[in-house]
Amino acid sequence: MDKHTRDKHAQNTQERDRQARIASNLSCVMRQIQAAAQAYQTKTGIAEHRVKLIAVSKYQDIDSMRALHLAGQCAFGENKVQDLRQKVGEFAVIAPAKPIEWHFIGTLQRNKINALLALSPTLIHSIDSLELALALDERCKAQGRIQPVLLQVNAANEPSKHGFSPESTLEAFARISSQARNLQICGLMTIGAHTQDIARIQESFQKTKELYDCMKAQSSHINTLSMGMSGDFAYAISQGATMVRIGSALFTTH
Repeated sequence: MDKHTRDKHAQNTQERDRQARIASNLSCVMRQIQAAAQAYQTKTGIAEHRVKLIAVSKYQDIDSMRALHLAGQCAFGENKVQDLRQKVGEFAVIAPAKPIEWHFIGTLQRNKINALLALSPTLIHSIDSLELALALDERCKAQGRIQPVLLQVNAANEPSKHGFSPESTLEAFARISSQARNLQICGLMTIGAHTQDIARIQESFQKTKELYDCMKAQSSHINTLSMGMSGDFAYAISQGATMVRIGSALFTTH
């Protein structure tokens, strides 16, 4: 076996190992999601609680994303518009026939709105101010489109995070709903409290769920509560999350 053949064989073996590991990660995470959802159903007495998984692919190369896609994951979340553009283009080449949901989960700068809309995101998770909402609505109106969005809540009132305060969220919802007709508000997104204190993490999720329930009582479009990441998604689901954003738990290969 010559060197080229050996290198090719090693590369193929490495790729198979990566595929197997990432597929195993996805299976494990899905089992945990289903168990947490079942526990929430039992606690609340509801008939069914579905939780959608968004694979957070920031910092991940296209081969790792492809491995996860081959394992059955079709919804990915990116934090930066330029990274999203690159990965949309790469997936159009390697998997042109398989539909992918692209979620934008990072802070959106107003000068990036046109570039983001050109990529037709399934959902924008991070509307964190009235000004951003109105700017996005203006561009959507000019394009004759309705864009699904989530309002971002800074549930723990942490200075390092973006989002509406819990106290201002319902007012923001009312104002954006009335003033930004080309945005379809589907619910809320939050990042759990940045602490090792589980009670505080759960409290931040519970507070967001309470706001979500108030919004849901006012609008039939409210159906998405995006909260929970690799380290805390089980706590988020225990408080009613319908969507979780998980990265490292899916992509770790060692």
